Amino acid sequence: MAAIAHDDVGHACYVQRMTRIPTKTDILDWISENPTLTSKRDIAKAFGIKGAARIDLKRVLKELEHEGHLEKRKKTYRDPDRLPPVSVLEVQAPNADGDLFARPLEWHGEGVEPIVLIVPRQSDPALGEGDRILAKLQVVHEEDHNYEARLIRRIGSSPSKVVGIFRKGAEGGRIVPIEKGSNKEWVVAADATGGAQEGELVEAEQAGPRGRMGLPRARILLRLGDPTAPRAVSLIAIHQHGIPDDFPEDVLAEADRMKPAGLAGREDLRDLPLVTIDPRDARDHDDAVFAEPDDDPKNPGGHVLWVAIADVAHYVRPGSKLDAEARRRGNSSYFPDRVVPMLPDRLSGDLCSLHEGVPRACIAARMVIDAEGELRRKKFVRGLMRSPASLTYERVQAAMDGRPDDETGPLLDPVIRPLYAAYAALKAARERRQPLNLELPERKIALDDEGKVSSVDFAQRLDAHKLIEEFMVLANVAAAQVLNEKDVPLLFRVHEEPPADKLESLRDTAEAAGFSLAKGQVLKTEHLNRLLDQAAGSDDADLINMSTLRSMTQAYYSPKNFGHFGLALRDYAHFTSPIRRYSDLVVHRALITAHGWGDDGLSPAEIERLEETAQHISDTERRSMMAERDTTDRYLAAYLSDRVGAEFTGRIAGIARFGVFVKLDETGADGLVPIGTLGREFFHFDADSGTLMGADSGRVIAIGMRARVRLVEAAPVTGGIAFEMLEIEDEAYGGGARRVSGPKGRGRRPGTAPPRRKAAKAGKKDAKVKRKVSRQRREKR
Repeated sequence: MAAIAHDDVGHACYVQRMTRIPTKTDILDWISENPTLTSKRDIAKAFGIKGAARIDLKRVLKELEHEGHLEKRKKTYRDPDRLPPVSVLEVQAPNADGDLFARPLEWHGEGVEPIVLIVPRQSDPALGEGDRILAKLQVVHEEDHNYEARLIRRIGSSPSKVVGIFRKGAEGGRIVPIEKGSNKEWVVAADATGGAQEGELVEAEQAGPRGRMGLPRARILLRLGDPTAPRAVSLIAIHQHGIPDDFPEDVLAEADRMKPAGLAGREDLRDLPLVTIDPRDARDHDDAVFAEPDDDPKNPGGHVLWVAIADVAHYVRPGSKLDAEARRRGNSSYFPDRVVPMLPDRLSGDLCSLHEGVPRACIAARMVIDAEGELRRKKFVRGLMRSPASLTYERVQAAMDGRPDDETGPLLDPVIRPLYAAYAALKAARERRQPLNLELPERKIALDDEGKVSSVDFAQRLDAHKLIEEFMVLANVAAAQVLNEKDVPLLFRVHEEPPADKLESLRDTAEAAGFSLAKGQVLKTEHLNRLLDQAAGSDDADLINMSTLRSMTQAYYSPKNFGHFGLALRDYAHFTSPIRRYSDLVVHRALITAHGWGDDGLSPAEIERLEETAQHISDTERRSMMAERDTTDRYLAAYLSDRVGAEFTGRIAGIARFGVFVKLDETGADGLVPIGTLGREFFHFDADSGTLMGADSGRVIAIGMRARVRLVEAAPVTGGIAFEMLEIEDEAYGGGARRVSGPKGRGRRPGTAPPRRKAAKAGKKDAKVKRKVSRQRREKR
């Protein structure tokens, strides 16, 4: 063979004139060494095959394909036991070392599926579990992976998933989604039902690309059982929102190998009477408190406060399987009938739970406050504690109110009274600081032994609750301040001030109700509190509280400190719940690094990806909130389902183009009054003022108005509740079919949009609505 001047030696050894057809071995060797040159044309060129000889080459390639040695992919051939050089991958969860691996979606070989490591570049976007990417692959021979991938572009997330009711059909069946407001069914082929039975609750994923026409196709992944079973309610939300609820075996095994921490390297706090105070149904005890008068003569009337938190970082170390799983979950999720914990029960319910009389590892904050409740000094220690008592809010409050029991009686003077004395100072400091003081009662759903709703009440707010809240807030502040002073990276809890447009909308609502909100100055929480105080005790108190809440931004985590507007604090981080929040575990590790307590502090890899961690756990927190809210909605719908036709009182809690949301006084349940049932006229929706206005009657429906409704529907599976409006502001309200008005008195086709108003007319209309709402409220007074 003549020498060829070519840089690609692997290519050159084949580029020669050949009169014979290459053997099957020749072709397979070429494809193996040149995975980017595998079309019939490339192969023919490599072996110098022209003219009629191409027919013989085609025959050999067909034989290789039929024998399973090659796979035709569009116009190219490739070895099915090798991945193509450019391939589609699905990103997996990070491993214990923080490395990202991916599952090849184009693997068709008979051997073990290859392991692909993603090698990110500085400019690559952050990738998360379930993302689908197009990547360039390179074969490597490493111990833990066979390929390395470089991102070309992200092409989407994993297939859409749906949770719904399976309806069997002649050729497979359909899935009716349980999601509220979703009416599009999914088609399931006969070979994709997974054995699901008629009426079963199932989880499925999209099968194939979604076409422009027809229903989407689905493949059933899991059968979840009877959707009407009482304990299916939270299970629906868990699967609908993709919350991981099973721990991998290797994570459980790692947790089971853990042993209780000893005193080595710790401060002995076992003689300090740190008590836990929790709800009666608490599943874990991760914080304990103690207070005593400060004996420093320079701090008359001051107090020494201790807040001890379970030392989760001792057990969940950076790079461990436990750590990777905890980060993936981000937080625990709480439902009326179950908890989906961030950590296995060996930790959350045992080693990291501050049980009574048992030595437990902790990180404790010792804080000194003055008589006015201001933080003067703080110190953190890594210790070993032993709680003398596990108390409940109700028992502590009863003891303080003069009704101690056998356990709280002996603790009243040495433990409980000093706690309340310190709380009184913190309460005074809080009143000066003026954090946002929203009155938002919390619903408490009680279940019977069968898992059915036995009652829906509003949780009682005792001073014991507020005491613990103030202690925890102070400890969170102290942690953020210490880490700032020591210049150690951490995750802050950030709550930014309301955006200008939402603030202006709140101001309009307040003015329409006859109240005022300061304008033309830097907004502070004290300004909002003045508004809330003006409305307190009036018929518009709920309206102002709801409107203020709606104007707020959502809190999130960030390695940058933007302050906490709602709490009126400059430095704030979550330190007090590392059992159930990954953010707190990061803060614990930062404290370990800052004080040099051991090798289980923040690792360089963790610090490098703090921004990514912050975004991820902010997302998982929102996911849990949505799942918990949906579960509450379903339980409330189940509770009301046998009271269809009953009448209830409530307040209008929301206005939308499609109807009015009413929140019931009795249970706090939200339901929709569809706009088509509101009356025989067209209603103009005004998003800015949050109102509907009747085109003929001029009747205005606004947030906060009192309403009487009749329950029309309560669907436990979806959580949907529908009402019929009977009264608004004690005025009878007639329903019936809506007449859709058109321009110049002519009728419009039902369902079509009303004519656009010009800007000037729109402004006049908005002002008119505001004046009308204001006038109605004043007249009512």
